[in-house]
Amino acid sequence: MNSANLGMLMAIGIYLAAMIFIGFRFSKKNENTDDFFIGGRKLGPFVTAMSAEASDMSSWLLMGLPGVAYLSGTADVAWTAIGLAVGTWFNWLLVARKLRKYSEKTHSITIPAFFSNRYHDDRRILQFVSAVWIVVFFVPYTASGFAACGKLFSTLFGLDYHLAMMVSAAVIIVYTALGGFLAASTTDFIQSIVMSLALLIILIFGVSAAGGLSAVMANAGALPGYLGLNTMFDPASGTSVPYSFLTICSTLAWGLGYFGMPHILLRFMAIEDEEKLPLSRKIGTVWVVISMAVSIFIGVVGLAITKAGAIPFLEGSASETIIVRAAQLLADKSFLAALVAGVIIAGILASTMSTSDSQLLAASSSVSKDIMVDCVKMKIDKGKQLLISRITLLVIAVIGIVLAWDSDSNVFRIVSFAWAGFGASFGPAMLLALFWKRSNRNGALAGMLCGGIMVFVWKFMVRPLGGAWNIYELLPAFLIGIAVNVAVSLLTGEPDEKIIREFESVQ
Repeated sequence: MNSANLGMLMAIGIYLAAMIFIGFRFSKKNENTDDFFIGGRKLGPFVTAMSAEASDMSSWLLMGLPGVAYLSGTADVAWTAIGLAVGTWFNWLLVARKLRKYSEKTHSITIPAFFSNRYHDDRRILQFVSAVWIVVFFVPYTASGFAACGKLFSTLFGLDYHLAMMVSAAVIIVYTALGGFLAASTTDFIQSIVMSLALLIILIFGVSAAGGLSAVMANAGALPGYLGLNTMFDPASGTSVPYSFLTICSTLAWGLGYFGMPHILLRFMAIEDEEKLPLSRKIGTVWVVISMAVSIFIGVVGLAITKAGAIPFLEGSASETIIVRAAQLLADKSFLAALVAGVIIAGILASTMSTSDSQLLAASSSVSKDIMVDCVKMKIDKGKQLLISRITLLVIAVIGIVLAWDSDSNVFRIVSFAWAGFGASFGPAMLLALFWKRSNRNGALAGMLCGGIMVFVWKFMVRPLGGAWNIYELLPAFLIGIAVNVAVSLLTGEPDEKIIREFESVQ
């Protein structure tokens, strides 16, 4: 093993050991499932903000986003980033405080439980359906994170993809299963810092490796449509491709997904003091805007590095490894540079792990708490509930590993589909549950089902038709979900007086 690889492995090893240590440290604070899944509502404003946004960004930030920018230019990723930035702000502004108060009043520690408790659904139908959706969409989402880790180590060290993927998954499983929500939130906070350092280091080095900022901009400017907001660059033909107004609208719709993301909404429910939420909103939104802007520009810089001959052109899903390739260039400079490159790789790991741990927790809570205990009414004492929750987490992780077995899987596509699923099934239901007094259980259930199903229908049956139908599935599915929710609520009975009084007490 050469000194460059040794230096990177040392930095990565220290980082991974620190994550496992945090898991062991917080394992002693998990006395019941309330602690394991929501941390006893004890999160501070900084941890709330940064853990929410770090768990949101995932490997998409350091692999998917720069990979798309590298190949096609700024249009697609810029409109996506704008939609996400706006969605982040409004999610904190509209949903955070109300969900924190409402979930505490209804004694809800999971998103599915909140939906059933909000509508006094004694039959727990809403809780069961929403728990199933969480499993359906989170398992492949988690698999995308495992796949990103496998690609990372396979590309960097020439390791077998499957071995690298399984080892990475094992680390995530260990600290999440031990420490639960508090460990996941604390590690996410640390991981957001590591991700920020990685972005800053690779940006500075990348510009230098490309020959300076002027060389980067000259290369991008010479490619037709590469820097446009209404055009895209087609690497196959080397020509400009129009980016229509309809496509812009569907891309902006990424922001709608925030209203239905369980792992983000859980952070709102877990903050210790709701009066600190405005501070969390400012911290989280500023970090999201800056990190996405830097990530997009790194894709542009990466193409300039290719133009300079430092790395070969990366086709297809290989473009998602542009930061890894740049880190390898840095590591070859010296042993100290290799240690710094290891921080960059740790940043990519952080972006993946910060999402995967939250997804594993949300999925395991859906199976063990929402389905097994609350819906099926299995008689399990509180001590065993915690054990079953950890076993469930392990089973779900194994399924994720199986789904991530294909090394050619595309991180960006998997994330975009799961994001649409949550946004369309939970987003309308959450907004109407918090802001519309007339909303009832039947409307929420119908909207949740139709929104989730429409994601599949539009993705696999309508969108392939192309043309005007080639719209990101989140937009039509979200609109249908909210329309069905409103229509069914109006066509069925009004909520009883007790539900209305509870709603008004939270406003």
